[in-house]
Amino acid sequence: MTDLALWILSVLLIAAGLAGTVLPALPGTALVLGGIVLGAWIDDFSRVGWGSLAAITALAVLAWVLDYVAGLLGARRAGASRQALVGAAVGTVAGLFMGLVGVLFMPLVGAAVGEYIARRDQRQALTVGVSTWVGIMVGLIAKVVLACVMIGIFVVALLV
Repeated sequence: MTDLALWILSVLLIAAGLAGTVLPALPGTALVLGGIVLGAWIDDFSRVGWGSLAAITALAVLAWVLDYVAGLLGARRAGASRQALVGAAVGTVAGLFMGLVGVLFMPLVGAAVGEYIARRDQRQALTVGVSTWVGIMVGLIAKVVLACVMIGIFVVALLV
């Protein structure tokens, strides 16, 4: 492969990764990291060195952790049951088939339905659903920000 084709692949991986930070079906930060490592490799790690890659990898790991922890913290804070957590996971998967609105709001619906099944309390179900959704959205925003910081570090290392 030529360097140009490899750079195009690197950019496509990074772009797919950015999309994946919002779409749960794609491993967003992993794709961004893969594109960055490919870009560094193309350049023989001369401009994007191991220090930059270590920082970028640490940010990717942090994004992965936040992605899982944020939704759970929101749910736990509201006193969510196990059924609510399962409902949020099922809602997330179902939302993949409903476009962006489904991806954003089906975890809320799933958590609320799961909590209602567990406790038969509409108010608690709504509280858990909203808290889970807020946690997921905070995690999503953090993941997008961290992916952008990863890309920023990469671009600065390339240009300096």
